[in-house]
Amino acid sequence: MIILAGTPIGNLGDASSRLVETLRGADVVACEDTRTTARLLGLLGIEERPRLVALHEHNEQDAAAELVELAREADVVVVSDAGMPAVSDPGYRIVALAAERGVDVTSVPGPTAVVTALAVSGLPTDRFAFDGFVPRKEGERRRFLERLASERRTVVLFESPHRLAATLVDMASVWAAQPERRVVVCRELTKLHEEVRRGTAADLAAWAQEGVRGEIVIVIDAAAPEVVDPSSALDRVLALVAAGTRLKDAAATVAAETGLAKRELYEAALDARRARSEPRAE
Repeated sequence: MIILAGTPIGNLGDASSRLVETLRGADVVACEDTRTTARLLGLLGIEERPRLVALHEHNEQDAAAELVELAREADVVVVSDAGMPAVSDPGYRIVALAAERGVDVTSVPGPTAVVTALAVSGLPTDRFAFDGFVPRKEGERRRFLERLASERRTVVLFESPHRLAATLVDMASVWAAQPERRVVVCRELTKLHEEVRRGTAADLAAWAQEGVRGEIVIVIDAAAPEVVDPSSALDRVLALVAAGTRLKDAAATVAAETGLAKRELYEAALDARRARSEPRAE
């Protein structure tokens, strides 16, 4: 089978006993950088080394088929340089192809920077979105941030330390209508120089201009809900009904658009229709 194994994102002590056992018993380990994985095996005290196969963004397309076929006869352990493979790291194509060809896939869960940053951020964790790496080019980055301007979930992003300041400056600019929107920058999570900075995009941009090093994860608060005029929302429901939409569906549509309660919109629309149908007193 294919075994996705999570490796430490910084602190070697986060390596589980199950991870060590899995790597020690592996015949084949597919990894981003064979040198990095060889060092990890040494630090974990694994002397009898498995066969290491390079698996990175440039060869994953070609390597996936070979590894999936190999997994029919032996266990193939897939690791990234840090964290869970297949999460913004190589592994996705192998899993997709294995599922397509009927090869079993399992996981040895381990640390992940996404959930670790979310947990320590202090921002809401009940609903969140992970959007990978921020685009490198300025134009693409600003369009990307424009799409997040109305996101109603907490957002987790990866960013390069040398682009962090520019990204925070663009956040402050693109989200100028939301100057108090909270942003958290997590640096070097679980490592000796771990740092968590909280503030607005403008505050953090000033800090980042001084220069930042290490692995970076950004966590962004959900956009504040827009203030909705209930009477306008009701008019929208009635307009949808007049156009042929069922009242129940119209109320659900407008509730999703505005954040207002579906039941309240439904009942308000019923009251409005009754009021319009009642005969007027002479």
